[in-house]
Amino acid sequence: MSAHAATLYPPASRRLGRSIAAVGLGFVAVFVLSLGTDQVLHILNVYPPWGEPMNDPGLNALALAYRCVYGVIGSYLMARFAPSAPMRHVWIGAAIGFVLSAAGAVAAIQMNLGPAWYPIALAFSAWPTAWIGGNLHHRKEVE
Repeated sequence: MSAHAATLYPPASRRLGRSIAAVGLGFVAVFVLSLGTDQVLHILNVYPPWGEPMNDPGLNALALAYRCVYGVIGSYLMARFAPSAPMRHVWIGAAIGFVLSAAGAVAAIQMNLGPAWYPIALAFSAWPTAWIGGNLHHRKEVE
């Protein structure tokens, strides 16, 4: 293999590591942004104290809205830093996010932390936010 081909096609183990890092970066971004925003809203007394149920539909809609925006950002980052096949990374991230959010929905509903629609909507938002984030990266790449 020529030196040029070696730079175009890094060893599989290196690509796997970069793939894991790209997906991980997206998740870390979503986690930090979401919990950071939550904390600010708790400090400002917009949200009830941690551990108390949040039953106000408007507050749950607010949380869903910014989490969707952060999901788009996380998916964009996954696509941006993927070593190849950016949308494959985005869909893998969406599948992982869906599974984790669905498990969280089951727990949140059992613990009666708020309306059931919120964690269910959060789980299903993994797919459209991933698609939007991946397509934003694709559009930028094409330009």
